[in-house]
Amino acid sequence: METVAVDYAPRGVKFYYIYKALAHPENNGYIQPFTLEERLLHVQEAKRTLGSGIEWICDNMDNGLKTALGGAPNSEFIIDPAGKIIQARGWSNATSLRTDLESLVGKVSPVTTVADLKMKPVAPKRPTATGVVSRIQINSVMKAVQVTPLESDEPYYVKLRAEVDESFMSEGLGMAYLGFHLDPLLHVHWNNLAAPIQYRVQCPVGITMGPGAGRGPEIKVEADGDPREFLVGLEWDASVLPANRLADSPITIEVDYFACHDDLGWCKPIRQQYEVRLLVDRNAGSVRGRGGFGGGRRR
Repeated sequence: METVAVDYAPRGVKFYYIYKALAHPENNGYIQPFTLEERLLHVQEAKRTLGSGIEWICDNMDNGLKTALGGAPNSEFIIDPAGKIIQARGWSNATSLRTDLESLVGKVSPVTTVADLKMKPVAPKRPTATGVVSRIQINSVMKAVQVTPLESDEPYYVKLRAEVDESFMSEGLGMAYLGFHLDPLLHVHWNNLAAPIQYRVQCPVGITMGPGAGRGPEIKVEADGDPREFLVGLEWDASVLPANRLADSPITIEVDYFACHDDLGWCKPIRQQYEVRLLVDRNAGSVRGRGGFGGGRRR
């Protein structure tokens, strides 16, 4: 793609990457951002690691652009000066794009190669000491549900990913995954010299999650960057809480953790809350192999 841009930008063709919700969170340790400011950190990180010369456009937190463009994870569009889409692909393909531009704009000679670019990609920064805490093994297929962070004076250094059994919505009984993941772009690690992470659950009438509280493991090393994961039972009584009221009946999860900032050197306790709605989150992405630091079956 970068070679096509180098060849056709002088011909007046403008190239843009669009940053959308992560298609596969946990790849290389990255997780879904909660705010637009955090999304912009992801854009900066992409520029840093890829060494790309193409400009970026960042979607809003409502994912309006992603929705308008069809929601495909790696789509590609050619748009004419009047704003009309004249070519669309569900999966980006640089060779096909070059062929299209040759037809629309003309051939370029000589053709730039990847070797000509001399790009210098940089490896993602690894969090502090991973592989310390074993990842939870999940045998069933899970679906991500909607998580909303409540107002906090602190950034959400730890981000909750909540998932439920694929069959839960039809059967009303199953397991839920609660994963508390450190955001690597916020440069924090767990302080294992302090009390482990703890969470408490408050459910609406008609929903039961058990156990209703949890505590992370005691870790012997002083610091690490592994997620803290929990599997809990989940039951839904649709006769008490109809499906059309799920959106207005969130589960509240309060969490206490002790974090340390890698660069600034501070360590402090933090308490934050999330609302979890048992509705499939179509923008949460699918976890494949539990990212760069583990494995599992998630969607």
